[in-house]
Amino acid sequence: MTDDSPAATASSSPITGERWSVDVAGRTVELPIVSITDSFAISLMMVIDLGVRFGEHVGQALAAKLAPLEPEVIVGAATLGIPVAIEVSRALGLDDYVVLQKSPKIHLGDALVQTISSITSKGEQKLLLDRRSAPLLSGKRVVVVDDVVASGSSLKGSIELVRKAGGIVVGVGVILTEARDWEATLQDDAALIHSLAHIPQFTKIDGRWQPIPTTFLP
Repeated sequence: MTDDSPAATASSSPITGERWSVDVAGRTVELPIVSITDSFAISLMMVIDLGVRFGEHVGQALAAKLAPLEPEVIVGAATLGIPVAIEVSRALGLDDYVVLQKSPKIHLGDALVQTISSITSKGEQKLLLDRRSAPLLSGKRVVVVDDVVASGSSLKGSIELVRKAGGIVVGVGVILTEARDWEATLQDDAALIHSLAHIPQFTKIDGRWQPIPTTFLP
């Protein structure tokens, strides 16, 4: 028999009740620690839940870091990369931006496709670029943006898809870098990363979630 009581539901939730505080370009954010397994957890940032002012804040802060690269187009992957792309474009005075979709849509039957995986999503996903957006990227200086880079798979896929469309990737902007796995995934492209803050991953020690020392780097 399945126990659907509130107590059973709460105990099975990945939300641990613990939080991690991070300074994002001068603004402190309290992130919930979410368990992936019994001994491994991450702190979760949902940028769409942090309000309009936070979006504007990170957009301006990232734009200040990215402006010297002289980007012509900003690219962001759905879903959480979209508000970042909008705010960075706005802060840079750009109008057009390009979204890489992750779900099939009626107009994407002939899309350029790149397979990716994510630490917060189960299984493989596909990034889809509408071929009608390719002319916006071809020969242009492009910056790819996202909310968080963890494994690096999503950003690697985004970068490769932009290059398939003929774009010149001059930089990558993220709000947070998480741990260091992304460096091995991105390889030489890891040097393109510009971020506002860093967060560790966590393991359980004496009943509490503690930063994994090898990932807790500034």
